[in-house]
Amino acid sequence: MGPLFIAVRGPPTIVASPAAEPRLQSRRLSNRMSLSAGSSPLHSPKITPHTSPAPRRRSHTPNPATYMVPSSASTPVNNPVSQTPSSGQVIQKETVGGTTYFYTDTTPAPLTGMRSFKSYHRTACRTEGQIIEVFPNYHIYPPTAPHVAYMQPKANAPSFFMADELRQELINRHLITMAQIDQADMPAQAPDAQAQQLRLTGPAAPRHVGSSQTRARTPVPTEVDSYHSLFPLEPLPPPNRIQKSSNFGYITSCYKAVNSKDDLPYCLRRIHGFRLVNTKCMVLVDMWKKIQHSNIVTLREVFTTKAFAEPSLVFAYDFHAGGETMMSRHFNDPNADAYFTKRKWGQHDGPLPRQHAGLLPESLIWAYIVQLSSALRTIHTAGLACRVMDPTKILITGKTRLRVNCVGVFDVLTFDNSQNNNPLALMAQYQQADLISLGKVVLALACNSLAGIQRENLQKAMELVTINYSSDLKNLILYLLTDQNRMRSVNDIMPMIGARFYTQLDAAQMRNDVIEEDLAKEVQNGRLFRLLAKLGTINERPEFQKDPTWSETGDRYLLKLFRDHLFHQVTEAGAPWIDLSHIISCLNKLDAGVPEKISLISRDEKSVLVVTYSDLKRCFENTFQELIAAANGQL
Repeated sequence: MGPLFIAVRGPPTIVASPAAEPRLQSRRLSNRMSLSAGSSPLHSPKITPHTSPAPRRRSHTPNPATYMVPSSASTPVNNPVSQTPSSGQVIQKETVGGTTYFYTDTTPAPLTGMRSFKSYHRTACRTEGQIIEVFPNYHIYPPTAPHVAYMQPKANAPSFFMADELRQELINRHLITMAQIDQADMPAQAPDAQAQQLRLTGPAAPRHVGSSQTRARTPVPTEVDSYHSLFPLEPLPPPNRIQKSSNFGYITSCYKAVNSKDDLPYCLRRIHGFRLVNTKCMVLVDMWKKIQHSNIVTLREVFTTKAFAEPSLVFAYDFHAGGETMMSRHFNDPNADAYFTKRKWGQHDGPLPRQHAGLLPESLIWAYIVQLSSALRTIHTAGLACRVMDPTKILITGKTRLRVNCVGVFDVLTFDNSQNNNPLALMAQYQQADLISLGKVVLALACNSLAGIQRENLQKAMELVTINYSSDLKNLILYLLTDQNRMRSVNDIMPMIGARFYTQLDAAQMRNDVIEEDLAKEVQNGRLFRLLAKLGTINERPEFQKDPTWSETGDRYLLKLFRDHLFHQVTEAGAPWIDLSHIISCLNKLDAGVPEKISLISRDEKSVLVVTYSDLKRCFENTFQELIAAANGQL
């Protein structure tokens, strides 16, 4: 146990030795001088934490006299100055506010953060030829970095700054990732879908996985191949009606599932009733599995199964929680098509749309163009074609992050047996179709309407683009949608993007700075939590090794008073004094074991113990190791 210190009111009568019981008593402190540190809420003192002797001692400590301690605490000390040393311990004395404090003068070891660099040729220390760098030996949080604190979003730019939203977004992703269906409520066989429903366990389903908290109830298998815990990510198609996908021509459904091989969540895209006849298409699947890109949802595997009571083909992709399609993000407004469906072309009876009135910012459209073209460039370089450049197959996570979804599905579904010898024979044509699809997506975004890409509305759509956007965006759309006499490449649109590419790169790097700054705020949380968890296993333990008073004696008593100092401070009026910075600061100092002194008062207000954080850390580590040894059967 570390050295103990006692403070007495008035002339000193006794000095505690290291072997003395920590619960020594002095004269009871008057209400006028009662201290708050270590007091319980039931015995609230009348002095605020800001007026206690500890802060004042740190700010202006008088020159202490040197005293020697007798070998026994029972030996009276009438004149400590003339006492002959017997134990070699040096005691310091100081009086603050009428209370005399005695404590040992132990010279602490050099701070671990202090280092001397000799022969350092700098003008800052020319005379002595060395520079001393002093680092805090306890953990602190610096202020926000200036480049983040003064960062302002540029005008008419997509927002990449989610200081307050980031936490909620992460929580929503966690909820979606952990969502499950109530298997106890699942039927053994498929009942009437209108009569029964599927209940979600835990919180209500976020909007990304369904617009309501319930959905049509159809049987979902508990396991599919090596995947389990299936959860539907979109409303399941009714079993009594054919509802084919407009893209693939088959009934499809989508599930979140956990792979038992690595315990990671994946997205399963099921193609209903599909029988895989030719397995040579797996050559293309293997090529897709090798593509890793930040704007592509990676394909992990493709397999067939009968777990759904019918032959099915399943594509397993990486799962991105909270993603929504571009269709649901930008093309869900039924009034967006009014310009094309109600306005009579050629009759100027109404004003043309105002600049960006109801339209997307051009900077946002360019952000999408950069990401989609980057994905196409990677796919085409690998010798493949996207073939799913469609708003319903483009996922958006966060503010502006895009990922192309469902890649490789068409390569399997439309595999031509006549192309057995060369499955890549038609890829050049498919790549040209990708560029046309990209042009349609950009045009739909510029018009904020899918009606703009219809053949009869193309002229009006291009007029809308000409009025509201730059000539570069107009030329890019015309280049992608106009037939060319030569084979086009996605690299051809890079000059049209121009310096806007650097704008998006700058925005992405600033976004990274913001996320790193938020991460820096949380970096010490795990360490402080472990510290509190260890303290919780020690404080107020009812019994240890058949000793019911174990937590009230020795080192454990000091830790109990330190716990009161952390959480049970009160104000002058006796109200709880709650300051998170005080708790964090004290825990950091305890973890580092700094030599700073702290005064702890017993709950009966009869004893004041003055210790250092290094003493408390030694008591804390020794006590916890004792618990660990007992838990491992070593005691």
